[in-house]
Amino acid sequence: MTQRARKLIGTFGTVAFLIAYALLAMAVGAELVIGRGPAFELPFYVFAGIAWLPAVMGLIRWMSRPDSA
Repeated sequence: MTQRARKLIGTFGTVAFLIAYALLAMAVGAELVIGRGPAFELPFYVFAGIAWLPAVMGLIRWMSRPDSA
């Protein structure tokens, strides 16, 4: 697979993943976090705000691999 094709697939995959992740984090936050006070809400939102990074970083690493010779 060429790098160009990987970037196309990865772009759509990243957008789809982030939409699904944001909806899931929003649902979990609304159900379990809202109303429990800042001592519970702040760590949740900090964690939820950075938890998506490893998955997207792996996808970006895969997208940017050079073409095989």
